[in-house]
Amino acid sequence: MDESGNINFLKKTSAEYFPRKEILDALPVHLRQLIQGLPSALWDSMEEIRLRTNQPLLVQSLNRDIFIYVNGETGTETSKAYVTSKADLEKTFQLVTDYSVYALEEDIKKGFITIRGGHRVGISGHTVMNGPAIKTIKDISGLNIRISRQKIGISDAYMEYITTSPNNFKNTLIISPPQCGKTTLLRDMIRNLSNGMIRKGFQGFKVGVVDERSEICGSYQGIPQNDVGIRTDILDACPKAEGIMMLIRSMSPQIIATDEIGKIEDVIAIEEALNAGVKVLTTVHGHSLEEVCRRPNLKPLMEQNIFERIIILSNHPRVGTVQSILDGRTRVSLLHPTGISRRCESIG
Repeated sequence: MDESGNINFLKKTSAEYFPRKEILDALPVHLRQLIQGLPSALWDSMEEIRLRTNQPLLVQSLNRDIFIYVNGETGTETSKAYVTSKADLEKTFQLVTDYSVYALEEDIKKGFITIRGGHRVGISGHTVMNGPAIKTIKDISGLNIRISRQKIGISDAYMEYITTSPNNFKNTLIISPPQCGKTTLLRDMIRNLSNGMIRKGFQGFKVGVVDERSEICGSYQGIPQNDVGIRTDILDACPKAEGIMMLIRSMSPQIIATDEIGKIEDVIAIEEALNAGVKVLTTVHGHSLEEVCRRPNLKPLMEQNIFERIIILSNHPRVGTVQSILDGRTRVSLLHPTGISRRCESIG
């Protein structure tokens, strides 16, 4: 592979919103003191903070586990790591829920809570069932603080591929392996589509977002913590299929955006949106177009060439690489007009 020209939007210089205080406020005082002194470079690349009962305190950065030592230093030796206690988990959970577990029961039984700033706290523990449904999670044994970062402007270079005239957006699918930046790219595309880009020749579209996992907009108490544009309407924590139909009936969107489609009901709802004249921007987990096309639920959409643009992300040579942008009908790379190429291009 020629790496001389890698499109790596996660490396692109952009306005980035990441206040440390929102993360630190979710931690007990002694854990806060351990973590707040971490090097700035580690804060800048930090993806997760992991707390597990009777296990080492660690952060994940650039897909590497880094242990937090009892003296506040970091390293890879588990013997020196601070061991998270049950009391640490209980106190952190109280702070995350703002001492109101009952008010957040609906979120808790889904396995995560969104805190101020759009950061998401994953929960593991003992699940309490009510018949076939999960009622809640108790005896919390693990918390995963997933750090949300918005990178303003990372989609600018790609808008010309998905908007070809002032009033024409092309149905777009982003294919990506886990943790390769697909939601980050999707979020910024939504912002650009909603706000409009005068230099690109369009004023802006009415965008409806079905944010089932609260990852796109990061809504906290109903208010999106991420900038998703001035013409955007959000259904937070709503199942995709139901949300798509709700938006069509009530908000007259020109574009509907969702993350991580895969269920047959998602596909049916997308077809309904297209039949109603609404365009679609969405993502799917996958390592290649071929893999996605083989999935039974997605096969009808792919065989009908519903998506006019297909953006493929990769973690090679590094996370955040745009491997290709394809014409959805011809499957020809728009980065390489002579045909599909596996080489990555550079945007500088």
